Amino acid sequence: MTETAPVELLVCTTCRRGLAIEDDAQRPGRLLHDALTEVELPEGVQLKPVECLSNCDQGCSIVLRGGPSRWTFVYENLNEAADVDVIVDGVTKYHATADGLVPWRERPVHFRKNCAARIPPIGA
Repeated sequence: MTETAPVELLVCTTCRRGLAIEDDAQRPGRLLHDALTEVELPEGVQLKPVECLSNCDQGCSIVLRGGPSRWTFVYENLNEAADVDVIVDGVTKYHATADGLVPWRERPVHFRKNCAARIPPIGA
C-alpha cells in the first residue's frame, strides 16, 4: 500500500441537532467528537474539534480533508451514537485515496445520501 497524505476529520462540536440543549458537554456534536476519541482511526488521520460548520439543523456534521490535492467533503445528519462506525469506515476509505474520491458505490450508504458539500482541491 502506498503512503497517503495525512487526513483531518473535523467534527462540529457545537451542533445541537436543532434541540434546545444548554449544557455544552451534552451537545450531540460534542458527544460525537468524544465517541470518536474512543475508537481506532487509521494512522495518519487527525481528529479535530471545530466550532460551528453552519449546518446546525442537519444533525451532526463532519469534514474530511487532506492536503492541496484532495477533494474535501462535508457530511451531515450524523448521529453521535449510531454513526461512529459509519464515520470510521468513511474516513478509512477516504484516507486510502490520493485524491479523496472514494468510488460512489464504495462509500458508506450514509455518506452517499448525506453529503452537504464536495469541495475541489485548492489547485483545481
